[in-house]
Amino acid sequence: MPFWISEQLPFDRYAVDVGDGLRMHVMEQGEGTPVLSIHGNPTWAYLSRKIAAELEGEPIRLILPDLIGLGFSDAPPDRRAHTLRNHSDWVVSLLRQLDLTSVVAVVQDWGGPIGMHALSRLPGLMGGLVVLNTSIGAPKPGFKPTAFHRFFSTRMGAASVELIRPHHWLRFAAADSSAISPLAKRSYGYPLRCKTAREAAVGLVRMVPNDIDHPSVPLLRESGGYLSSFDGPAAIVWGENDPILGRLRARHERTLPKAEVTVTPAGHFVQEEAPQEIATAILSVVSRS
Repeated sequence: MPFWISEQLPFDRYAVDVGDGLRMHVMEQGEGTPVLSIHGNPTWAYLSRKIAAELEGEPIRLILPDLIGLGFSDAPPDRRAHTLRNHSDWVVSLLRQLDLTSVVAVVQDWGGPIGMHALSRLPGLMGGLVVLNTSIGAPKPGFKPTAFHRFFSTRMGAASVELIRPHHWLRFAAADSSAISPLAKRSYGYPLRCKTAREAAVGLVRMVPNDIDHPSVPLLRESGGYLSSFDGPAAIVWGENDPILGRLRARHERTLPKAEVTVTPAGHFVQEEAPQEIATAILSVVSRS
């Protein structure tokens, strides 16, 4: 990690062997109730730095892993390794080795279905939940994927990712593009300078179902079932100007009817635009867990 990134991230850093010869990069801050924040595509744990700043000094152990293939975690040599099952396996391996109890999960984008599926396999581990802009649960028969996902599931879309670093998407998905500074954009882009990392971004896009027979669908159904069964303290912090998943807030409110809901004017990467609201939600869930 170059100094101009590390100086923005005053955290403890380490790597965990999660199987298949792959190491997952993890950052941590503080001590206390474990709070696990799982990002999505094409970002990495850097996305949570503003939330970490808001939580500094609180009795919280903030755990920030990079999903395999993204950030400073290892990338599998074959993009076909990017399946929901494999990502769930890798997160389960991490959590077992960290030996945590009563974790508060904070999930966004692919971190939602990956995190929920992994936690569903570790009964009793999740003590609280904060849902950011994500899509947890299986699509219904006859659904239509978004134009974004249809394009990037094609060969042309995949080729465009390999030629154009996908961190350029971030500003297009933000409600206020100025919230993502030039330094932040550069920091998101640095891990994506390698072709294998860009292939990971393609792999995660292709994990999104394009029809009801897609291999992700059964596991998405399991993730959604676990979310529906969770009766602990929960909160939803949503960016209503998300051009990708913004319309899905109502689904998660129905699934988590007891959750505290905060609607913000943010876009898809709500951590960049509403870190204070997210930190407030985390503290509320921690106090009730």
